[in-house]
Amino acid sequence: MHLLAGLGNPGAKYAGNRHNVGFMVVDEIHRRFGFAPFRLKFDGDLSEGSIGGHKVFLLKPKTFMNDSGRSVAATARFFKIPPSRVVVFHDELDLAPGKIRARTGGGFAGHNGLKSIAKHFSRDFRRVRIGIGHPGERGLVTGYVLKDFADADMVWMDKTIEAIAEASPHMVADTDAEFASKVALLLKPPGQKKSP
Repeated sequence: MHLLAGLGNPGAKYAGNRHNVGFMVVDEIHRRFGFAPFRLKFDGDLSEGSIGGHKVFLLKPKTFMNDSGRSVAATARFFKIPPSRVVVFHDELDLAPGKIRARTGGGFAGHNGLKSIAKHFSRDFRRVRIGIGHPGERGLVTGYVLKDFADADMVWMDKTIEAIAEASPHMVADTDAEFASKVALLLKPPGQKKSP
């Protein structure tokens, strides 16, 4: 079993925020692979389904970003899912918009959702970092992540979210390198030649 968790803040007020891109990815995976309806459980919206023959739970914590770990930990422990099979999708200020990085463990770069998961569960979960860019000054970060994507941003963000969802079978097959390669291929501009 795998747990794919998207980080964000609950409620319509936050739905389009940059900070909620993790929720957006989980919603696209849910739609694409025909998961069961979400239900409230473990302080989050939880759904069950399968991807590539693997049983998968999708989770959107409703505890607000800074306390995401309570929901992730409760879900993973109930279903006995180890950190190596917990994948967390989250926004990343230190990556250019639309860039993706997949890794296991590592630092938190000030991301309170990740800190909360480490506190309540483990540091060794897998992460998919989704670049949203940086506003340029530290003092502007909170306002930046809690604002909606601009219409122009949604052009590349929609493509990025769709690519992550399409490549997600590689995450549940535990082939993270193939996941990253698939996303890069899907996001490559048409007609662009391969690097030598």
